[in-house]
Amino acid sequence: MKTRFRILHSLRAPVGGLFRHVCDLAAAQSRAGHEVAVVCADSGDVLTAQRLDALSAQVSLGVHRIAMGRAVGLADARATLRVHALAKSLGVDVIHGHGAKGGAYARLASRALRFTNGHSPLCVYTPHGGSLHFGADSIKGRAVLALERGFEAMTDALIFESAYSAARYADAVGRPRPLSRIVPNGVGPADFVAVTLDDDATDLLFVGELRQLKGVDVLLDALAKVNRRQSVTLTVVGSGPDADRFTAQSNALGLAGRVRFVGAHPARDAFKMGHMLIVPSRAESFPYILLEAGALERPLMTTNVGGIPEIIGDSGVPMLMPGDADALAAALSDCLDAPEAHAVTAAKLRARVASLFTIAAMASAVQEVYVAAAEHRALVSSKRDQRLKLPA
Repeated sequence: MKTRFRILHSLRAPVGGLFRHVCDLAAAQSRAGHEVAVVCADSGDVLTAQRLDALSAQVSLGVHRIAMGRAVGLADARATLRVHALAKSLGVDVIHGHGAKGGAYARLASRALRFTNGHSPLCVYTPHGGSLHFGADSIKGRAVLALERGFEAMTDALIFESAYSAARYADAVGRPRPLSRIVPNGVGPADFVAVTLDDDATDLLFVGELRQLKGVDVLLDALAKVNRRQSVTLTVVGSGPDADRFTAQSNALGLAGRVRFVGAHPARDAFKMGHMLIVPSRAESFPYILLEAGALERPLMTTNVGGIPEIIGDSGVPMLMPGDADALAAALSDCLDAPEAHAVTAAKLRARVASLFTIAAMASAVQEVYVAAAEHRALVSSKRDQRLKLPA
C-alpha cells in the first residue's frame, strides 16, 4: 500500500488557526517525503502574503492563490473548477479540504475527477469548526448542515481536531458514514522557545479575530468593572469585522489609555505585548492560541467552550462560562491579587502541551488516516470487482 502521497490542501482564508494548521501539516508532510501543494484565496494582506511565500518555499508542488468568495455564490463554481484543474494537473493522490469552503471545493473537485479521469483522489475533510457553529434553528444553518450531509458521499475520511468537534458533527450533521478520526492540533519546538516581554507590556492580552464570537466585548465590560477598583491594562491584537465596534465600546467605557488596539501581528510577537492571555470566546473548536500560550508557559484564563477543556485537562487553568462579564471581572481581580497560582497552572499546561499536542504527532496521525482511507477504498473496490465477476 502506498505510503508517500501527492497531496493538495484546499482552504479559503489563509488566516487564523486553520491556516496555522495547514502550514504546519504541509511542512511536516514535505519533510516526511510527500509532495505537497496548497490552494487558497488570494489575499492583499502583506503579513498573509509573507506567510504564503514562506510556505511556498517548504512545499514542492507550490502554493496556488485563486479567487474564493466568503459568501456562497457563482464564484464558488469558478473556484471549484480551478481546484479541479489544479488537482488534475498536479496528479494528486489526496485532496485534503479544510473548513467549510475548502472542504466543499475539495470534495466537488475530487468527484469531478472521477468523471474526467475515471479515478478520483482520496478526499479528506477537516471541518475546523466553521459550519459546525451553525444550528438547525435558522434557514442558513439548515442549508449549511444539509450541504455537509450531501458532501459526505464524496468524502473518504473525516478528521476532527477535537472530541468536541466530532460530537458536534454527529449531533448537527449525523453520525459520520466515512472513516473518521480525532487528530488534535499540535505545536513545534520553536513554539517552546521563550519570548521576552516588551517594556510596555500590558497586564492582559487578547489575540484573535475581532468579531463578537471571540468575546472581546465581554472582556472590555469586565475590564471596565475591574478598573473601578484598580488600574489594569489590556492589549488587543488582531483584526476583523467588529474592530471599530470594539474600539467604540472601549472609548464609551472610559478605557482610553487602558486598552490599546494594535492590529494583527504574528502570535510570537503578540505574546511580547502582555503578561496574561485572556481567551473570552463564546465558541471555539480547538484554538491554537491556547497551545501557543501553553508552550510558552504563559499564564492564561479562558472560557469553557468547544474543545478548550481537552487542551486544559487537569492543569488547573481557570475556565469560565462564556458571556459573563461579572464572573470574568471577579476572576481577573483574583488573578491579579495572587499571580503565583497562575504561574503553577501555566507550568502544568506547558508539560501537557509538550506531551500531547505536537506537530510530529499530528502529522503522523494524519498520515495514518490517509493510509487507512486508501486501504478502505482498495478493499471496497476489490469486493465490487469480485461481485462483477460472479456468474449470472
